[in-house]
Amino acid sequence: MSLEEPTVLDRTNVVRTTNGPVRGYREGSLNLFKGLRYAAPPIGPLRFKPPQKPQPWTETADALGLGAPAIQVGVPPGETTGGRSAGDPPAPGQPGTDEDCLFLNVWTPGLTGARPVMVWLHGGGFAAGSGGAAMYDGANLARRGDVVTVTVNHRLNVFGYLHLAELGGHASSGQAGMLDIVATLEWVRDNIAAFGGDPAKVTIFGESGGGAKVSMLQAMPPARGLFHRAIIQSGPGLRAVSTQKATTNAKSLLAALNIAPGDLAGLETLPAATIQAAAAEIGKAEGPMGGFAPCIDGIALPRDPFYPDAPAISAEVPVMIGTNKDEATLFLLADPKFGEMTEADLAKRAERAVGDKAPAVIAALKRAFPDYSPSHLVAALQTATMMWLGSISLAERKAAQGAGPVYMYLLTWETPVAKGRLKCPHALEIPLVFDTVEAARNFVGRGDEPQRLSDQMSAAWLAFARTGDPNAPGAPHWPAYDAATRATMIFDLESRVETDPYAEVRRVMQG
Repeated sequence: MSLEEPTVLDRTNVVRTTNGPVRGYREGSLNLFKGLRYAAPPIGPLRFKPPQKPQPWTETADALGLGAPAIQVGVPPGETTGGRSAGDPPAPGQPGTDEDCLFLNVWTPGLTGARPVMVWLHGGGFAAGSGGAAMYDGANLARRGDVVTVTVNHRLNVFGYLHLAELGGHASSGQAGMLDIVATLEWVRDNIAAFGGDPAKVTIFGESGGGAKVSMLQAMPPARGLFHRAIIQSGPGLRAVSTQKATTNAKSLLAALNIAPGDLAGLETLPAATIQAAAAEIGKAEGPMGGFAPCIDGIALPRDPFYPDAPAISAEVPVMIGTNKDEATLFLLADPKFGEMTEADLAKRAERAVGDKAPAVIAALKRAFPDYSPSHLVAALQTATMMWLGSISLAERKAAQGAGPVYMYLLTWETPVAKGRLKCPHALEIPLVFDTVEAARNFVGRGDEPQRLSDQMSAAWLAFARTGDPNAPGAPHWPAYDAATRATMIFDLESRVETDPYAEVRRVMQG
């Protein structure tokens, strides 16, 4: 990420958008536009409703600094936040969280031409995170691949996913946060050509919760035709919250706020912090990400994204999907027993996760990872159940359509930080994909190995954004995935393609 001071240009970087003229700045060879408003502030009567167009403006608006992230779990309103991963702080100058959060950022090598566009959806489940995290800086990716990179903030948790359709509210209030992303993609369609991008070559990509958002968009009729490739990193979204569960959560919130169903006007004037606190209490049983996430509303999302099969409306869209070898270590690092777990601990956790398959799963994991301690075998088990098996299921269902191809990857390189205890954790691929190694040295470690990985992974992502095929010049040939061969690109210092990696573990766990 560049440390140059921004130099504001008076004419050459003023762009006329459908909302009004905006002025960015230059950093070296790039044009940057930060804090671009893409929708009206979702406050007052617009709270819990789908996004609306902003009031147009005629005076040139400065786009020189990041916009506010959404109000979210674990962050008091007004405080700053980054991503939700180790080494993932907010970028310098990011404002505190706010309900007025519908902003996006653009990095582009030039304001003419027709470059591929890469729209990043941040992680943090559906509850937290920011498009302004330091590791998401889009400058290096834009320079390296001659692409336009876009990051976005959208509503989260209760403000983005409070389903009020059965209680007198808007029919798609439970999808407001996802519809914010649709509004972003509509903005890209209508405006990105003026920023040097090609609206017919848009890739959506995201990690963890961002990967789940990418999954959701593929089943959403309002998003159809707004993107042309999709990348899901450590976040397969197979299912959405049921309408019944979402309605139950909404009833609980209204009761906590002393608001009667059908009398929702009070929701428009309550302080955001009051709503946030009530939602946090309701969401405690759902874990650290809270209880509010996209639901099947029958309109914006009429079905589960990838269950029981892949959605027909995005069948032609090429997909790349994958995980990191040891995703769960990032979460287990806070467990006081991590590093000290016993065989008995492993057996208990396996039984809780996979029931009577536990002995066979443990045996398969031990053969796959013969040097792993019980603590790291627990991490391997949780990695498989949380993300790896779901990614395989999504890839299988996508491949079964016989339309757009799907490509599977697995990152196995291990970071040396935390004395090697993290191995290959959740979110490790982000700075490698974004080529933001220097901004993430406390996560990826020192030396030249992280940059060697970044050169390979960013090249594959850029090739996919350009053509829908991740095969980059000089890299091993990467075939599309299918249930017969299960070809998987293994990203490591010497990357290679393997057929059905950890096959025994997969077979036992899929059962």
